[in-house]
Amino acid sequence: MGFNDLTQLAKGASLYLPHVKQGAVLRYRGLILDFGGVLTTQMRLNGEAFEKSEGLEPGAYFDALGRNPEGVRVYADLEVGRATQEDWNRVIGKILGVDPTDLMRRALANLRPEMVILDAAQRAKAVGIKVALLSNSFGLEPFNPYAELGMYEGWDAMILSELEQVRKPSPIIYQRCLDALGLTGPECVFVDDHAKNLPPAEALGITTIHHTDPDDTVRQLDALLGQLAA
Repeated sequence: MGFNDLTQLAKGASLYLPHVKQGAVLRYRGLILDFGGVLTTQMRLNGEAFEKSEGLEPGAYFDALGRNPEGVRVYADLEVGRATQEDWNRVIGKILGVDPTDLMRRALANLRPEMVILDAAQRAKAVGIKVALLSNSFGLEPFNPYAELGMYEGWDAMILSELEQVRKPSPIIYQRCLDALGLTGPECVFVDDHAKNLPPAEALGITTIHHTDPDDTVRQLDALLGQLAA
């Protein structure tokens, strides 16, 4: 179940933010959410499960992505459309010594929608807050993780770095998200699980939340998005 499924369920449901009445003038008018690790379960848990399923040494996958120079390069290129997902499959497969065929699908096989965050997004949308998905891309072909997890519908804006040819933490991609929402930085809240992605958003006036625990993030969101304008 993804965001669009919650949208359908909400049509006859009583979804709300605490202390907010329909039509109230809110301090914040936009909510921007990262995909992997925020709208989904934790990326580290997914990676650890992948290592086990492929018979890899603990940490091998994370080293390939974050420390191996070729792995770092191809991932960065994938995120901005300079490399294809099949390029990534081939390079990462070679580093790990595993079959590269449809490797991204296997690498992300244990991701699941994070329902408490999706529910919070739907409750925000129900009181008139615009919601956006902002993601550094994993590639879209041959495996599309956004489609796989039902994330394509229900958003007021969906910004993928591969299509924008710029990735977080570049300020450009945050500004493009604001433009797509038709909002300014001070009108928005942004949630990401990588601390390095927050300062450029803050520089645009966006209020940020460093996501480490879904329930804690939801408490912060309800408190922020429930604020009324002075």
